[in-house]
Amino acid sequence: MSTGRLFVVVGPSGVGKDSLMREAVRLRPDLHLVRRVITRPEAAGGEDFEGVSEPEFAARLSHGDFVLHWRAHGLSYGVPKAVRAVLDAGQDAVLNGSRAVLRETQEAFPNLVVIHVTAQPRVLAERLAARGRESADDIARRLKRAAMPLPEGLNKVVEIDNSGDFASGVQALLDALRPLGAKPGDIRYEPQDA
Repeated sequence: MSTGRLFVVVGPSGVGKDSLMREAVRLRPDLHLVRRVITRPEAAGGEDFEGVSEPEFAARLSHGDFVLHWRAHGLSYGVPKAVRAVLDAGQDAVLNGSRAVLRETQEAFPNLVVIHVTAQPRVLAERLAARGRESADDIARRLKRAAMPLPEGLNKVVEIDNSGDFASGVQALLDALRPLGAKPGDIRYEPQDA
C-alpha cells in the first residue's frame, strides 16, 4: 500500500497550473513532480514534460509504460508508472492531471487529493491569448470546456481560485499540498529575486 499521497492538479488550460506547480515544488523540494509524456514537441513550452511522437507513445502504451493515459486537444498524455515507486517510498507527488480521467485516477491511486484550480473566464481568455499557442477558435473551445464540472464521488477535492495575483495562488497551492500534520500557512511563499 502506498504511503505517499498523489496530488493531481486539474483545471482548464490557461488557469496557471504549471506556474503554480513550479513555484510550489521550488519551495517543497520533498515533493516529486511527475513529468508527463505528451505527443507534443518539448519546444512548445509550458510544463516540464517529455515530448514524443504518436508512434513512440503508442509503443510505450503497448509495453505498459503508463499507469494512466488519455487524449485531449488532439494530443496523447501518459503518466509514467514509475510514480508508483515514488509513492510506495512514502514521498508525496504532484501531477498536472486531467478532469476527464479523475475517476480512473482515483481508482489507481486511493490516496488521491484533487486540487481544482479555476479562474474567471476573462482571466483565462487573457492568459490563453498571451501564451500564443492557440488560435481564436481554439481559445473559444477551451473557454467553453473550462466550465466542465468535476465528476461526483471524488474522495478529497480542494478548490483554488487563481484569478488574482500569483502570490495568492501559490500560497493557496502550498496550503493544499502541505505535509501531513502541517497547518495552512506553515510553508510561506517567498518569491524568487528577479
